[in-house]
Amino acid sequence: MRLYHKHLSFLIILSIILALIFIIFIFLTSASHSTIQSSTKTLSKENFVLGTIVTITLYDHQSEELLDSAFNKLTELENILSINKTNTLIDSINSNAGISPVVVDESTYHLIEKGIYYSKLTSGAFDLTIGPIVKLWDISFPSARIPSNSEIQEKLSLVDYRLITLDEANHSVYLNKRGMCLDLGGIGKGYAADEVAQLLKNAGVQRALINLGGNIYALGDKPSREPWTIGIQNPFSSRGNTIGTIHITNQSVVTSGIYERYITDKDGTTYHHILNPDTGYPFTNDIAGVTIVSDFSTDGDALSTAAFALGVENGLSFIEKLNGIDAIFITTDKKIYVTSGIKGNFRLQDHDFKLYN
Repeated sequence: MRLYHKHLSFLIILSIILALIFIIFIFLTSASHSTIQSSTKTLSKENFVLGTIVTITLYDHQSEELLDSAFNKLTELENILSINKTNTLIDSINSNAGISPVVVDESTYHLIEKGIYYSKLTSGAFDLTIGPIVKLWDISFPSARIPSNSEIQEKLSLVDYRLITLDEANHSVYLNKRGMCLDLGGIGKGYAADEVAQLLKNAGVQRALINLGGNIYALGDKPSREPWTIGIQNPFSSRGNTIGTIHITNQSVVTSGIYERYITDKDGTTYHHILNPDTGYPFTNDIAGVTIVSDFSTDGDALSTAAFALGVENGLSFIEKLNGIDAIFITTDKKIYVTSGIKGNFRLQDHDFKLYN
């Protein structure tokens, strides 16, 4: 009888130990599962394409294949639009300048058409035929140099968007003078962001962030149903340092500034990459950076260059006349001016700067 009780006690203790082990196992499994769930709330991919680091983050409809498709699209666009690669479609147009028209696909035709539209709208402050001047300076490449004034003057005669002939019936593009060179760098990244956004929308994605080296498109809203908070770049600092924030949903934020790409001569003079089609030299005015907020990144890309070119006073007046477009101007003496549509949206965080309107 005593032996039976001992055996029963042993069984009870063993059962308790097994139950505790099972509970611990369930807890650890649950904790492990929670960690996995937490780490898969977003799916992101980063790669170097279109001359910049691109990051695409999905917050729903997460799929490695979808991200691959998005980056394949960007590579496809680079192979069409780049003037820094041989055998691209734009390279073909430039090689046939003054020789013959080149037939292009419908999307490229309409992008060039859009570039001409903004060239006209800005009276040439944005000019997609600035390629010969861009190649002279070659800023951000190992071959970058400060060209002589005579070199610049020689190439300026090739910069004129009015010398582009479009044939809508055949979707052909013709540059009227030998040596002319289209450069879609001032509009191409915005166009690429819009194309990727459309690809994601077609796949059912409702929430995503697309970042093409500072050209940001926020698709939908945050998983919390709140607008995305986007930082505005400090033009006197490296990328990622911000001076304030705005909130956006289904919108693009594009910034152009003196911090992006530049070269410095032996005397310490700095030349940034935003070149004036009239002079062939970098724009010189009171702007250090300008950010455009728009529904389409293509618009924001072209207008950020145009607004920079115009300076604060004329730039503010210009942007205020455009429907659905807003801007933030940062001056070289750290003053900030915003257009009326985002006055209540912009939040200043760096008090080395002062908001003036």
